[in-house]
Amino acid sequence: MIKIKSLLMATLLLPSCPIHSQVSAVDSVMEHASGNRLSVGGYGEVALSRNFYSDNIYRYSKASQYKNDPSHGRFDIPHAVVYLGYDFGKGWTMGTEIEFEHTGTGSAVEQEFEEAGEWEQEVEKGGEVELEQFWLQKSFSRQFNVRVGHIVVPVGLNNSRHEPLNFFTVYRPEGEHTILPSTWHDTGISLWGRVGDFRYEVELVAGLDAFKFSRDNWVKSGAGSAFEYKVANKYGFAARLDNHTIPGLRIGLSGYYGRSMHNTYPHDMEGKNVNGEKKAYDNVKGNVAIGSIDFTFKRFNWIVRGQADYGYVGDAATINNIKRTRAKVSNSPYSSMPVGKNAVAIGVEAGYDIFSQFAKLREKEQKLYLFGRYDYYDSYIPSKEQQAYDFTRKNVVAFGVNYYPIPQIAVKAEYSHRMLKSQYNNEPSINIGIAYEGFFL
Repeated sequence: MIKIKSLLMATLLLPSCPIHSQVSAVDSVMEHASGNRLSVGGYGEVALSRNFYSDNIYRYSKASQYKNDPSHGRFDIPHAVVYLGYDFGKGWTMGTEIEFEHTGTGSAVEQEFEEAGEWEQEVEKGGEVELEQFWLQKSFSRQFNVRVGHIVVPVGLNNSRHEPLNFFTVYRPEGEHTILPSTWHDTGISLWGRVGDFRYEVELVAGLDAFKFSRDNWVKSGAGSAFEYKVANKYGFAARLDNHTIPGLRIGLSGYYGRSMHNTYPHDMEGKNVNGEKKAYDNVKGNVAIGSIDFTFKRFNWIVRGQADYGYVGDAATINNIKRTRAKVSNSPYSSMPVGKNAVAIGVEAGYDIFSQFAKLREKEQKLYLFGRYDYYDSYIPSKEQQAYDFTRKNVVAFGVNYYPIPQIAVKAEYSHRMLKSQYNNEPSINIGIAYEGFFL
């Protein structure tokens, strides 16, 4: 995608592997054109969706009542991102990633005539503006680099390769996107390097917050913070290993482990009380363990990608009891929704470039991939003590096309069908989008 010779060398790609299929998101900000200290780039997506199912919040608990509801549509800008990087020299580099999700946020001052002319500040639209990466790095050698600051946590395929030209669907693949933070970014320290055909990375970051876990999204919201700072009473450890030995194939293993309980504010549920006794929940750790395997294959005019993730939350039933009490506090930023003991996400997609069979289109670097995708995921697998919710288990099939008029731009269209257990209503949709990804300087 990015025609920079030094970038190709730095990412250990084979000449036959286009950059958008194999480059890790955690490296994309640090690459620089030969002879330039400053690099500027980014990516963005525009999407149109028509969903042929109810959008009522009770569509699962009272499925029969909403079976014949009308379809609903959405325009969206899921992500608009600006990359800025700078090479200070002598092995020191800086990287940033500023992301506007769903067009960002906005507010305005309005005069409320219904309230005696009182002036009020109101939120005008939803969305988020996030600093997803902000780090300084010292490179000692190809084999060893130290990165400190706000960094991507590369657990799973989606987090390590989340740019829009790294998946066929209009929106990010929904299995991993549902159960894991996406994009997972946190403040900490990373040690990484390349040895032969391997790239490794180990990270120490702030731990997840158990009180922000939920039934519908498992630990997805646990990396966020409602405060001006990230609570880090406990810590998490992440690791990733990628192998590029086989031409056109990358295989990755990644994982995370850390405590999620007592990692919130105020920190008043751990320690000793006035009598010198341990507090009631002092021994509740809420350990989180996540394992993932993923791959990308790009050869013979095919792109095939896949991943499997499985996770565990210790003390889930106890955490749920605490959450119900904690969330009752007025304006609490925490969720009262239960979290499952386990969660799973499995996905695979394959696309073939039919333009590869036409010489004139190959010469113009145009591509048209016909693709299919399958996802299975469950965001709430309960323990014996927990209530079951069958609607969290979903199978999703999608079929569509990706057209590349130039290597940096993709026009996407798909039909997707989300299938639930028989007592619920299936959820078909049509999505159309356009995305770009590139460096401008």
